[in-house]
Amino acid sequence: MDTELSTGQSVIGALVIAVLLAALHLAAPRIRKLPLVPERATGSFAGGLAVAYVFLHLLPEIAEGNESIGEALSAVLRPTPLMDLGIFLVALVGFTVFYGLERLADRQHQRAPAPAVRRAVRHGGPATSGASSVLHEDDRRSGSEPGRGVYLLHVASFMVYNALITYTMALRLRTGIAFALLFTVAMGLHFVLTDRGLEEHYPTRFTARGRMALAIALLLGWAVAAVFAPSSALVVALLTALLGGSILLNVFKEELPSSRRSSFGWFLTGLTLYAALLTVVTALSG
Repeated sequence: MDTELSTGQSVIGALVIAVLLAALHLAAPRIRKLPLVPERATGSFAGGLAVAYVFLHLLPEIAEGNESIGEALSAVLRPTPLMDLGIFLVALVGFTVFYGLERLADRQHQRAPAPAVRRAVRHGGPATSGASSVLHEDDRRSGSEPGRGVYLLHVASFMVYNALITYTMALRLRTGIAFALLFTVAMGLHFVLTDRGLEEHYPTRFTARGRMALAIALLLGWAVAAVFAPSSALVVALLTALLGGSILLNVFKEELPSSRRSSFGWFLTGLTLYAALLTVVTALSG
């Protein structure tokens, strides 16, 4: 069983975790390119791990938060079937917001021709007739990317996402150290894959400054929690649901890549290992 931490201990533990996650953000490009480890192996392993986390911990956690909302509102509102959907509607909002941002970035990619195509169009070269057929993933590597406004909006949304993770971290540690550590592992690997997605969308804009902004957001989330600790079960449940919807979208978008760059064996290894760990921790905490 977990040892129960005091408020001070949980705040210090959350700071340590926030610093580690921030360091992972900054080191993500190097981690993705570890020698002797293919990127498709690390991506698929992280994907399997994250999917196990979503189905075996995140979704049950959101459902548990729904019970907390029901208890918090029972004094003023009569429970109805519609109220049971409340927490899942919040999760759906988180999912939809991040999906909308991804679609916005993708549409900007499609509208912005690659440099070679722009030159051909400008000079009337032979590439003009095939311009629409070449605006795919290769264009991202050749410099085509969404505008600065879309980039700033996208990074700002991930900053909020990161801040929510560390804002609730101290509470996670107080309710279960082992689960909090497993959550940290899942988010750490998740950040490495999120970094890849942002780099593909914004090959010239997403640089060390963008990674630094995401790392700072993690520390800001911890700082806000240290000063204004989340105490309401209702607020925590709503924030967890909002974060959960965002995690769902990002897990399935970044960590279940196309068959060209994925390995089912590594995916299954990550899923099995993390599922086994969660099962053992759940059994011991019961």
